[in-house]
Amino acid sequence: MDFNREKCLEIFNSIDFHKIKDHPNILIAASFWEEERYRAAKTCYKFMRAIDDLIDNYKEKNKEIKPGEQEEFVADVEKWLKMIITSTDNNPLQKELLDTMNRFIIPLWPMDTFAASMIYDIYNDGFPTLDAFLDYAGGASVAPASVFVHLLGLTRNGDHYRAPLFDVKEAATPCAIFSYIVHIIRDFQKDQLANLNYFADDLILKHGLTRQELRKFAEGNPVNEGFRRMIGEYLDLANQYRLKTFDVLRRIQPLLDPRYQLSLEIIFDLYLMVFEKIDPENGRFTTEELNPSPEETRKRVYMTIMNFSVCS
Repeated sequence: MDFNREKCLEIFNSIDFHKIKDHPNILIAASFWEEERYRAAKTCYKFMRAIDDLIDNYKEKNKEIKPGEQEEFVADVEKWLKMIITSTDNNPLQKELLDTMNRFIIPLWPMDTFAASMIYDIYNDGFPTLDAFLDYAGGASVAPASVFVHLLGLTRNGDHYRAPLFDVKEAATPCAIFSYIVHIIRDFQKDQLANLNYFADDLILKHGLTRQELRKFAEGNPVNEGFRRMIGEYLDLANQYRLKTFDVLRRIQPLLDPRYQLSLEIIFDLYLMVFEKIDPENGRFTTEELNPSPEETRKRVYMTIMNFSVCS
């Protein structure tokens, strides 16, 4: 069957929007890929999620990683990264990852860059400047996004794959940064209550705020005008990357098969949905307010499919 609207809707109706929890936008968008590439995405994200959760879960319980504990966590990250390079005979999960990376010619740099952002998390509690946050996002967000863009950009030659016909990192960066800024606003309350802060100290200070106030807002105190101005500044930055993403989509989509064109539209549109929910002037910035329900997500994906011209 050609990948037409009928096929789009068939796949759409097979997705359980209530079940997808980790990396929901990526996995919803990847559901429209061929099954083999979808499994490859799940394998890579399961591997990346493991080290991310190790650090975040510890900070949630202990607020910070103390100097005496940092080297142990760094050793865990280095061991995690070594799994991609050095094969062992008795680790089926590692074999699955190595087989996936080899078959889909996934480069090492996204994993290496992601590991660097995890090491930053070990030694740092937040970000002194907005530039430091954006540098961090190059690993924490651009790296997993680049795996996604690499997989959808592959071309098949018989039983083998060939590398994408465009620069993957350059293509992935605008949407990744856009989505990450949206992500930290969406998860403001949840992150603060888990002892995680992704807002840059220079912008917190610029708007007359403190980290302690951010925590109080997350606990239920009404946000003040300084916080609203800071969110507005982040939204302006997100909008710059949103516009850059449109340019990337126009450039690379003609190089992709329809199902991969659609998956790019879906993942971008799902973050646009959250972007549109953020109201600097009147919002309360709670998890309930900013996180779309499974049904809202389902409706948005449906509308993306119906508006996707190649599926017509």
